[in-house]
Amino acid sequence: MSWQAYVDDHLLCEIEGNRLTSAAILGQDGTVWAQSSNFPQFKPEEISAIMNDFDEPGSLAPTGLHLGGTKYMVIQGEPGAVIRGKKGPGGATVKKTNLALIIGIYDEPMSPGQCNIIVERLGDYLIEQGL
Repeated sequence: MSWQAYVDDHLLCEIEGNRLTSAAILGQDGTVWAQSSNFPQFKPEEISAIMNDFDEPGSLAPTGLHLGGTKYMVIQGEPGAVIRGKKGPGGATVKKTNLALIIGIYDEPMSPGQCNIIVERLGDYLIEQGL
């Protein structure tokens, strides 16, 4: 299965009638493996800051999670594994696997929990596959 199919079929899938606004699978170095057409153009330093937070959990809390220039307030995640951000009625979830970052961005009516399920389920599957 191509990386784009993982984005199209597993990240942009419908859950209880809702879908992610945008999604991507990136290498931990910030290279794009696959993304939805409307995924925001991110800056390399945004990915560096995300990777740093996985190594030093809590480092994003003072500055926020930035994706494509949008700032999300960092909320409860899983240190070293998942970063969650909130901005108004929407937010983002970033799941780290052995080789990749799985990113989902959502807005109402999707709930934070639905975004977490979609992103983390794919991330857990890729970890099981050694990816």
